[in-house]
Amino acid sequence: MIDRFAGLFKFTETESNFLEGCQRLKLVVGLGNPGRVYDNSRHNLGFRCINRFARDQGIRFEKQRSKSRVGFGRVGGESVILAKPQTFMNLSGESVGPLVQYYRIGLEDLLVIYDDVDLPLGTLRIREKGGAAGHNGMKSIIQHLGSHAFPRIRVGIRPPEDTEITSPRTPEFVLGRFSHEERQIVERICSLAAEAIESVLVDGLSTSMNKYNSG
Repeated sequence: MIDRFAGLFKFTETESNFLEGCQRLKLVVGLGNPGRVYDNSRHNLGFRCINRFARDQGIRFEKQRSKSRVGFGRVGGESVILAKPQTFMNLSGESVGPLVQYYRIGLEDLLVIYDDVDLPLGTLRIREKGGAAGHNGMKSIIQHLGSHAFPRIRVGIRPPEDTEITSPRTPEFVLGRFSHEERQIVERICSLAAEAIESVLVDGLSTSMNKYNSG
């Protein structure tokens, strides 16, 4: 019990103290839309996953930087910055680009977590690089970074085939909320995504893809 509560206060150091002596920083970004009206929407699954990871690691989003809420911590010996852009989704690059530049993050040390309508709900995929595949947040990030060569975790939101939805590629669907039946699946996939984030940070992409892309 003591160890558990010690973890909650482990990463409350200031930004300057955290950055002092860091040789290499890793940046993990969860995508979503700010504001309570978007809480628990499908498009905010990236926020939910990074919130779960932050909670598990005892990291708090205590600072505003480059249009993001950010937190600092150490995960398996790695110095990690967590960020939730406070722009709207289609402007995510306006936050991520300056964060990468300010903290001098190598693209191989950037990890973005976001919802994906091309994957079934309850699944995730880790990729080393790739295009936006119609995701506006990723389009914006790729545009501002001038590159698509950065790791990402795609978390599925596509409904079952028999669901009465004309198309999942509509604002009504992605901004809608999960059904009661879907919520248990979402809780499980957020927990799995938090594990996958830690794995990417500590064990590396190759090991993590072999472990989490097999399902």
